[in-house]
Amino acid sequence: MTALISDALITVVLAATPDPNFDPNTVTPGVVGFVAIFFVAAATVLLCLDVVRRIRRTTYRAEIKARLDAELAERDNDPNAPRTPGDKPE
Repeated sequence: MTALISDALITVVLAATPDPNFDPNTVTPGVVGFVAIFFVAAATVLLCLDVVRRIRRTTYRAEIKARLDAELAERDNDPNAPRTPGDKPE
């Protein structure tokens, strides 16, 4: 069974071997390949910028929430602090 699989694998590899007249130095991706890679690189850069922007926004929101929570805790612990905007300290 393994001999059959290995024979089939060798046959596939040998069939995929290029012609000896093939010169790998003359093959280039050309303009289409350049354009495709350029678009992939541009999309990657834009996605990275978007991720950085979203992470920064989330961090700022967390900092602001922590500040507001600290202010509310400080106000709740201060007996002279006004409870509503119209209240005056006693």
